[in-house]
Amino acid sequence: MQNLTPYLMFNGNCEEAMNFYKECFGGELGYMGRYGDSPMEVPPEQRDKIMHVELKFWGGSIIASDHMDCTGYTINTDGANIHLSLGFDSDRKMARTFKRLKRGGSVTMELREQFWGDKFGMLTDRFGIKWMFSCHGCKEE
Repeated sequence: MQNLTPYLMFNGNCEEAMNFYKECFGGELGYMGRYGDSPMEVPPEQRDKIMHVELKFWGGSIIASDHMDCTGYTINTDGANIHLSLGFDSDRKMARTFKRLKRGGSVTMELREQFWGDKFGMLTDRFGIKWMFSCHGCKEE
C-alpha cells in the first residue's frame, strides 16, 4: 500500500504537542522513539527528544519528531516544520519517484537501509517542498 502522510517537525516539544493532539482528536500514539535510542551521536541534552512518533486518528495519521540540528537532516528554520512523507510497497517505485522529485531540487539523505529496518531518504524539491520516502520491508528489486 502506498500513502502520503504529513510529517511535523517540532522545536523540542514534539512529545507535548503529540499528546495534545492525541487529546484533541481522540487518537492513539504508536511507537515513540527518542534520539538517544538511536545509534546516532546525540548531544546529552537532546537524547530524550523525539526521533519519531505516529498519532493515528480518524482513519489516518500524522507522524512527527523534534528537529535535531546536529544530524544535518532536519534544520530548525522557518518553513521547515512540515514534511510530506511518502510510504511505498515497492523499492523500484520509490526509487523512480525519488529520482523524479529530486530534479532541480536537493537531496538531504539518499535512499538507503536504516537501523529501524525501513529503506528511507529525504529531499527538497525545486519548489522548496520537503519530502520523506519510506519503504517498510522493501529490498532491492
